Amino acid sequence: MNKPKRIARIGKECVACGSCVTTCPKGAIAIASGVTARIDKDRCIGCGKCARICPADVITIEERRAAV
Repeated sequence: MNKPKRIARIGKECVACGSCVTTCPKGAIAIASGVTARIDKDRCIGCGKCARICPADVITIEERRAAV
């Protein structure tokens, strides 16, 4: 199975509110150490739902980098 072409990236300004965690349809986001959200790159499908709901506007959807 091919990996999705896009992936979510979370900026350093994340406030760990958890909105993205509850919105992600693949369960690819978790709050790390109560400080910031982290993306599981193997589960993320780049759908953009997390970016649309983020109240801090710190999540972007980017093209995946090619594996070297």
